[in-house]
Amino acid sequence: MEYLAHSAKADSPSQTYAAHVEGVCRRAERYADEAERHSRICRGQLKDIVRRSALWHDLGKLDSDNQAVLNEVTDKQRSLPWHHQDAGSAALKSSGSLYSALIVYSHHSGLPDMESECAKGNRTFRDDSPAVRSHFDGEMAELLKRHMEILPADNRKPEEPFEANQQMFFRMTLSCIADADHTDTAVAYGQAPENEEMPQLRAVERLEALNRYVSELGGDDERSYLRREMFISCRDAKVTGAFTACDSPVGSGKTTAVMAHLLKQAIERNARRVFVVLPYTNIIKQSVDVYRKSLVLPGENSDEVVAELHCRADFQDKDTRYLTSLWRAPIIVTTAVAFFETLASNRPSALRRLHELPGSAIFVDEAHNALPLKLLPLAWQWMYTLAEEWNCYWVLASGSLVRYWQLDSLESVEMAHPVVAELINENLHKQLMRYEQHRVSFRWKPEAMSRKELVEWVQSMPGPRLLILNTVQSAAVIADDFFNTYGRSCVEHLSTALTAEDRSRTIERVKARLENKSDMNWTLVATSCVEAGVDFSFRSGFRELSSLLSLLQASGRVNRNGLYTDAIMWSFTLQDDSTLKKNPGLDTSREVLKSYLIKDMKITPELSTKSMNDEIIRDDSCLKTINRLNELENSMQFDTVCNEFAVIESNTVPVVVDSELAKSIEYGRGDWQLLQKKSVSIRRERIKAWGLKELAKGVFQWTLRYDSFLGYMRGVLDLERCKNDTLII
Repeated sequence: MEYLAHSAKADSPSQTYAAHVEGVCRRAERYADEAERHSRICRGQLKDIVRRSALWHDLGKLDSDNQAVLNEVTDKQRSLPWHHQDAGSAALKSSGSLYSALIVYSHHSGLPDMESECAKGNRTFRDDSPAVRSHFDGEMAELLKRHMEILPADNRKPEEPFEANQQMFFRMTLSCIADADHTDTAVAYGQAPENEEMPQLRAVERLEALNRYVSELGGDDERSYLRREMFISCRDAKVTGAFTACDSPVGSGKTTAVMAHLLKQAIERNARRVFVVLPYTNIIKQSVDVYRKSLVLPGENSDEVVAELHCRADFQDKDTRYLTSLWRAPIIVTTAVAFFETLASNRPSALRRLHELPGSAIFVDEAHNALPLKLLPLAWQWMYTLAEEWNCYWVLASGSLVRYWQLDSLESVEMAHPVVAELINENLHKQLMRYEQHRVSFRWKPEAMSRKELVEWVQSMPGPRLLILNTVQSAAVIADDFFNTYGRSCVEHLSTALTAEDRSRTIERVKARLENKSDMNWTLVATSCVEAGVDFSFRSGFRELSSLLSLLQASGRVNRNGLYTDAIMWSFTLQDDSTLKKNPGLDTSREVLKSYLIKDMKITPELSTKSMNDEIIRDDSCLKTINRLNELENSMQFDTVCNEFAVIESNTVPVVVDSELAKSIEYGRGDWQLLQKKSVSIRRERIKAWGLKELAKGVFQWTLRYDSFLGYMRGVLDLERCKNDTLII
């Protein structure tokens, strides 16, 4: 009898048990070997456990009841009657291979909370159902016999205890298995190419290309001279440790300068990959465009060399997991949300890319503001472990960098204190900061305004103007107010209510309008997504009261090139309005900034450290959360850490707005690149209220109105208008 691992589906034939297990073993071993080559602590352990886990992960599929379902010829897919992973974990556990048993037990459901798992006694790493456990215990001898007839025995040495950071080790191990399992399945179903070969980093050649690109930029003015000095200083910096700080102001050329440094370090450290981690999705396209122009070599596919990854969607379901974006490219530009939530995850669908990270050079822009304050210490622990044990190199950058690992208010938190080198010498830093002293002044309007008052006040100021609101809905409402009061030519709108594709078009249109000196009377209404890394320079700026760090970042989009002597960045508050939404997560930071503004304190980057300390002191729940997360991580509560390490406080689902892509996904096709271009993220609790249509497990279609101006908020405002006819001033 020929045993199956996967049944036939659509136009794809079934896959045999032997073919799948051998394919998973081959891929998983290769992934483990590549990761282990860059590990300072693994000496064959990762590869050994991965091989054993891969060999036994689908043992339960050999069960006769499961085979009956797998061999069915039907258009309708049925779940297997017995949870197959229980058999493999039981077999491994009985042989004393507990690490491998944990990985097989977790390869569909995810790494568990170890305290509750170990409390199960002899049921540890076994299925919760007594019927499943009893069934496989009774069938084990026959399952082992069938397996041994198909595949060779596992005669490797017994597992040895792993003495370093086990949390990261288990995540890395599951990553290799999950990626191999998911990839092999996708290939069998024709949803992924058999060949996984990607371009290599080729750091020497790319650095030469970057040097040529930068040499052709800029002019003869002092600012261009300083940008060239910045590039040379970063590129040629001598660093031996694993951490470097780059504190440089807006407009200093960080995008290319830090990349030059990363490539130089990649050469010296034999790194295999470069990551650029940015705070917002809309910045990615801008950075990717620069990197593709400057780093792609002749004959290469630019999409394969510089990957643009900003989709948080990870799919565990076998029918949609082929859509998951992976970290295969030599240069990866992604968001802080996607990057750090991968490190935090216990889920196979997200963790499957983690094994690509060891041996990488990683640039985290706006490092202290990339995550909520309460998450920074745990993220720092992961970064330190990846540096010490998996040979990762980190550059932490910002225009007003707070060295949060040294904050006085976090003295009670156990945080590693490695030597962090300075990328820019003190003299150059002073020269660069000269432009910041008079570029923009900060003003505060203490009286709360109505929507009408806000729109009229902003419109009265010199343009072009930047207006930033705290929520997606507030930005859409105010943008619509501008449209209805002054016309479409007087307003642009930018937020995550737009697809990545439409955000990119909006950014290009905004840039073109900013360059047109005869086009001055208009306002960009946006969310915080424009606060960092976007090369915009507005005449006037307005920021709804938020945090000091957000205000400083937003000011980097005003008078960016120092052309005006009287540019102002205003802070303001809004009156309560049923159509506007508040962000309660900003309450503490908003009160801290408000106290500074009331006292008429000078708003400068140097105030950033004080503001972060003050926020921790004012909000005692922050320190409690920090300590709780650290305790959960140290006790290997994987599932709880994954759930509580939420960079964005919402449980979102990907929602497709393009009808052709929706149809493709509904029929089991599509790809992650199209998905991230043509979808938006919607909070899960809105699925019913907004009438989302489920295309496949975890993927939805937008059914209300969508347009390229307000995005999905067009349909939401339609609904609001039905409830309350006050949206039009």
